[in-house]
Amino acid sequence: MAVELLTDFPERFRERRRLYVNASPGLRRELELDSYWPHKGGMVLKFRGVNSIGDALALVGCAIQIRREERATLPAGQAFVSDLLGCTVIDSGSGAELGQVEDVHSGSGEALLLVIKAEGKEHLVPFAAEFLGKLDVERKRIEVKLPEGLLELDAPLTEEEKRAQQDADRET
Repeated sequence: MAVELLTDFPERFRERRRLYVNASPGLRRELELDSYWPHKGGMVLKFRGVNSIGDALALVGCAIQIRREERATLPAGQAFVSDLLGCTVIDSGSGAELGQVEDVHSGSGEALLLVIKAEGKEHLVPFAAEFLGKLDVERKRIEVKLPEGLLELDAPLTEEEKRAQQDADRET
């Protein structure tokens, strides 16, 4: 199976043979890795018992996982994406609670984007050293130091701003 790598530790396939997939909601399936090799920026994984295209199709869209206790040890200030989910985000300048991390997006530059939701609002905050105050995944808490105006960048337009935009559109 050709897979997209979401790990920073692909070399650990050498020592890891038991992997898991959530084959359907509530059903975790253990797979044994027979072999692997790099392919076009990703990886090809060959699992024992997955011997046909039909067998492989049953796994399309599944995330391949390891047990939590088998994860690599990370340096201070780094975290696994799964540990960021559900964290409360606090603005260290004002002490205001911004909301909880509902999702993490990648692929929009070097830094991951935390999707923070609270009171019907959604904020996208880069998970970058420049903005990170204190990270405490044990207590599910992230303190951030945000530049002034960052949260307003993706804020919805006020009624006044909508009218001004409509007026400008009519003039063009």
